This record gives sequence, C-alpha cells and structure tokens, in this order.
Amino acid sequence: MDLQSSVALSILPGISRVRAAAVFKELRESSAPRALVLEEVIEACVPGADAAAVAAAALVEAAALLDAGRTAGIDLVPWDHEHYPPLLGTIADPPPVLWVRGAAAVLTRPAVAIVGSRAATPYALEVAARLAGELADRQMLVVSGLARGADGAAHRGCLAAGGATVAVLGCGPDIIYPPEHQQLAASLCRDGALVSELGPGAPPLPDHFPLRNRLISGISLAVVVVEANEKSGSLITARYALEQGRDVMAVPGSILGGRNRGSHGLLKDGAKVVETADDILEELGWPALRGGNGGLEGPALRAGEAAGHEISSKPLKTDPLLANLTPGDAYDLDEMSATLGLTGPKLLPRLTEWEMRGLVVRLPGGRYVLAAGRTS
Repeated sequence: MDLQSSVALSILPGISRVRAAAVFKELRESSAPRALVLEEVIEACVPGADAAAVAAAALVEAAALLDAGRTAGIDLVPWDHEHYPPLLGTIADPPPVLWVRGAAAVLTRPAVAIVGSRAATPYALEVAARLAGELADRQMLVVSGLARGADGAAHRGCLAAGGATVAVLGCGPDIIYPPEHQQLAASLCRDGALVSELGPGAPPLPDHFPLRNRLISGISLAVVVVEANEKSGSLITARYALEQGRDVMAVPGSILGGRNRGSHGLLKDGAKVVETADDILEELGWPALRGGNGGLEGPALRAGEAAGHEISSKPLKTDPLLANLTPGDAYDLDEMSATLGLTGPKLLPRLTEWEMRGLVVRLPGGRYVLAAGRTS
C-alpha cells in the first residue's frame, strides 16, 4: 500500500481509526505477502460499503495532510518503515502511519514508559524525573505523554541526564498541548521525538487521549505508574499495557488523601514495586551495565561508554534460543515470539543485544534474520 493510501486508511469516514488499523493488520497477516489496496480494507471493515467512494474521499484528505506535513517538517513513518517501533507493530491495532517531529530513528530503541498524575505532588514529580534520568543513564528511551505533572517531569528528567525521550500526543505533532510545554517539546525534539497517529492540525480532543495511551504502552517494554488515583488516565495506559503483554510497575506513595489508590491497586494486583531504574531493568531481564566490555565493538560499546559504563560480557553466542531460528528465514516480532516462546517485552532486550553483537540483522519492515556466519 502506498503512502497516501496508508494515510487515508487512518482517516476513513465512518470507520474508526482503531478498527481500520486492526483490520489492516489482520489482512496483512492472514494472506500471502502482497500489496493490499485501500478498498479491500474498507470492504473488510464494512461489508457492502461503497468502498470506492469512501476511499476517494479519504485519499483527497490524505493528500492535503501529506502537503501539510511536508510544509511543517513532519516525518511520516509507515508501518513497514525501518523506524517504526518494533513492539508497536505487535499490538492488535498498530497505526498504519506515525507522524513524527524530531529524530524518528530513536523509535526503534528499547523504551520504558513513565506516566502519572497531571496534578502531581512534589514527591511524584521528583520520582518521575529521577527514574527517567536513571533510565537515560542506562541507555533506555523514556516514553510519556507530554502532559502536565508526572509526564512533563519524566521528559525533563531524561533530558537533564542527556537521554532521549519520546512524547506520544493526543493531537497532531504540529500542535503542542498543553501550550506551556512548547519549550519542553522543542528540547525533546533535538534527540527524541514527538509522535502521533493523528495528522497535522488535529486538535487535542478528549477522546484522542485514551487512544493515545495504547501507543505509549505499545511502544514500550514496560509502563511505570507514578502517583495515580482511581480515575487517573494512567490506569488506562496500564490496562492497555496488560492487554498488550507489557510489564506494569508502580511507585508506592502515601496512603493519605487517595492520590495513590490507583497505583496501589496495581501493586495489590501484582505490579512490581519500583524504587529505582534497576528495579525496572531487573524485571525486564535487561543485560546489566558493568565493568569490562567483553570485546564488544560498535554501537553497544559506544552506548556503554557514553553512560560511563560498559556492556555486560555475557556470551550470547551460546544462547540456545538462536538454534530455533531457521537460517535464511525472516521473522517479524510476532513470528519470532511464537517460535522462541517469549513475549515481545521479554524478547526485545535479547533481540537488541543479538543485533548489537552481529548475530541477527534487522531488515526493512521490522523483520529479522540470522546473520550469515554466526555461531550458536
């Protein structure tokens, strides 16, 4: 499907964005590899619809959005692009395109989401900023929603530590909401990105934000909730995370006043208690950063040196899981997850280190193949 049709797919009149995305994914995965046409997806969404008329209307609007995006300097990342977030492609309804301002390449990095109250206490603001800074020190991408309170603190804490952070928006990437975060958004775009499934000019409507939350969790290995009451939007993100097979974690807080009832409810249901970034990485099974580079070269070594650490020398060349992959076959994350018996959030850290060590190669479209000449 060409770029204009992919944009049109996300703005079909009378068909919800989430429904169209889910059907598009189902069609891609249920048929032999081929180029789907827009009318085919429309017909699958609404049998008997005048698919040609619906497609024609959407294509006209898509052309206008593409022009507006080019004028505003916004990048478009379709579902099969090398910069499309690998984990996002595994959810039930991944957007066919993402609109991105900033460094789109960071979207492929392993990420952790930090979300929390808009009316955050000083304690929550400090914790969100500290956790984000610690994750940045460990070369993790920090994802949040650019909202007031804990979200903004997480973005600032990551930037203060020299890290990269991504804000997923409930409006077009050319619109900053809340408006007082204009400077934060500009700083964030230098090494990170503003991301939305909504095209240029889309306003920050209330119903955009719950759907936005599924992308925050979908991009991430885990969601960490910092201070949430029982009606907090952060709990929507946590629910999406559980549906998507992501890890959900929470920071404990005061039992007075009800500000933490939502996050404490998550803890009662089995969410991991988080006090430091190392608690997060331990739960994810992420390779430790420690002395001794183990002979690593290239991006893995440079990433470790940039943080003042070195990557663990654990010898993944003997990892028996690699023997389950067929040489020459290309796997997307869903296929590799099924083959290896690991969920996406558990697989991605391992896959990233395999890629850094030259054991697997990432292909266009987010597929992976065993590297020629690797040893298992």
